[in-house]
Amino acid sequence: MTPRTALGALHIGALFFGLAGVFGKLANASAVVIVMGRAAFAVLALATFARLARQGWQPLGRGDRGRLLAAGVLLTGHWVTFFIAVKVAGVAVATLGFASFPAFTVLLEGLVFRERIHLREVMLVLLVSVGLILVTPAFDLASQATTGLLWAMLSGLTFAVLSLVNRASGNRVPPVQAALCQNAVVAVCLAPLAVPQLATLGAMDWLWIGLLGVFCTGLAHSLFVASLAVIKARTAAVVFALEPVYGIAFAWVFFSETPTARMLAGGVLIFAAIVLSSRAPSPTEPS
Repeated sequence: MTPRTALGALHIGALFFGLAGVFGKLANASAVVIVMGRAAFAVLALATFARLARQGWQPLGRGDRGRLLAAGVLLTGHWVTFFIAVKVAGVAVATLGFASFPAFTVLLEGLVFRERIHLREVMLVLLVSVGLILVTPAFDLASQATTGLLWAMLSGLTFAVLSLVNRASGNRVPPVQAALCQNAVVAVCLAPLAVPQLATLGAMDWLWIGLLGVFCTGLAHSLFVASLAVIKARTAAVVFALEPVYGIAFAWVFFSETPTARMLAGGVLIFAAIVLSSRAPSPTEPS
């Protein structure tokens, strides 16, 4: 995969990830059930794709198994907290709160990989923080909007850590194999809590969770993992800044979640800060 195709894959992945909140809200199920079902359908989709494409499986060393296990646990936390945010505060607030992920990524990437954090990136963090403040009308822990936003920001933090774990893994494990293993970990982690609740699901709930697993997970996650083997996590963060835009648009169309002027201003700040920060290339990236 070249840098150009990696960016294209990221854009497609961002579109599908933007739909995730919509399918999650449509499914009448708890966050744990949605995530377990999502992961299980993703495993089936990825296994089918690998078989049709005749992709071989690479033997995994102890380090690879450890990184995939850690990534799967982080993915579990990311998805569960995100869908809790969706159920509590709606798709728009959840996706905007998750948009804190690029700011977390910049800070953590600098610390973990000891890469210099530039002034432009410090401004990114500040502007994203102001944007998040605008998204929530009042910081009241009794408010559903505030509670949902906090859950969404926790989702963004775990996703930022996940992106760094995937970057550290590089291209040692084929993307489809890595995505399948991570989703299998998610399904196994949540099965004890989710399986007893499956009998309450209706046919339409299974449909939404199935679409979520195949398109917004199997396909989108494979594209994300593959792209991180070629480009930096902070570059991926710029593309994924579009996810809340897609999420808000879908919520507006499907659920009439009309964003307020304050929420739109916060979203524009978050999106603009991330895009503007990407205009200065990293010292390790070609200009």
